[in-house]
Amino acid sequence: MCAMYLDHFSLSERPFSLTPDTQFFFNQQSHRDALNTILVSIKHSEGFIKIVGEVGTGKTLICRKLLSMLRDSCYTCYIPNPYLSPDELKAFLASEIRADATPDMPNHQLLLAIYRRLLQLARKGKQVVLVVDEAQAMPRETIESLRLLTNLETEKRKLLQIVLLGQPELDTLLDRPDLRQLKQRIVFSEYLRPYSTLGTRRYLKHRLVAAGNNASLFSPSAEWLLAKSSGGVPRLINIVAHKALLVAYGKGDHQVRSVHMAQAIADTSETTGLGKLLALRWHLLWPVIGGVSAALVIPIWFGSVL
Repeated sequence: MCAMYLDHFSLSERPFSLTPDTQFFFNQQSHRDALNTILVSIKHSEGFIKIVGEVGTGKTLICRKLLSMLRDSCYTCYIPNPYLSPDELKAFLASEIRADATPDMPNHQLLLAIYRRLLQLARKGKQVVLVVDEAQAMPRETIESLRLLTNLETEKRKLLQIVLLGQPELDTLLDRPDLRQLKQRIVFSEYLRPYSTLGTRRYLKHRLVAAGNNASLFSPSAEWLLAKSSGGVPRLINIVAHKALLVAYGKGDHQVRSVHMAQAIADTSETTGLGKLLALRWHLLWPVIGGVSAALVIPIWFGSVL
């Protein structure tokens, strides 16, 4: 069915997969600001950088994009699951940077091995960047170990830079009095925000073009309903847009219209209350308004529910 789905819409691949594929990275709005902040901070060896965003706002995709951009200029280490003990964190870092360490090495010797390797990489002009995804799940003791690792430095620069990406609970964690020293070392912070209605339209078109289709696969009214129902959250946009494509495919239609989008929204429990109400009205009234211009109908409905 997947192959027929792609052929039906002239797509080379699924445009709304939840897999964080850097080909589909949308470099706009707060995501662009966050990525630029990270790159500038790394260039100037700023130490800690923090990026916070709600569930589904694209933190992991930014991680992947960042790692791909730093591949040639930096030595990168990526922790997708940070629920590690302090010893596990140090062992992981030692392994990633290929420090001269053994599993049974005492803690002070392990730190010395890490320091020597970081110095060696610095002499070769390589910055070492540790990227931690879902950082809000990291135990407090492990976060403190991160701070101690950033003490490894020369007179001129930090030997290790750390990018923390997490949900808003990360801010709550860092507000603990016993972590105030780490919080003070965070030089730059950015917040990933949902897309605006215009941003959602552009995001949609960007992914369609990246998947080999033109940008007119969704009608303007379908795009508008998607923006309102998803709240501009990228993951939710992907889920609802994919379902709408399936609905259109099932009906044999080659464009996703509002009636298809309404069905997809109704089938997705995470969509907003406003979006569901608009979708329900659209779905019920579509047979009545058939030939009426959606451009005239949408503002009337939207005003009535505010």
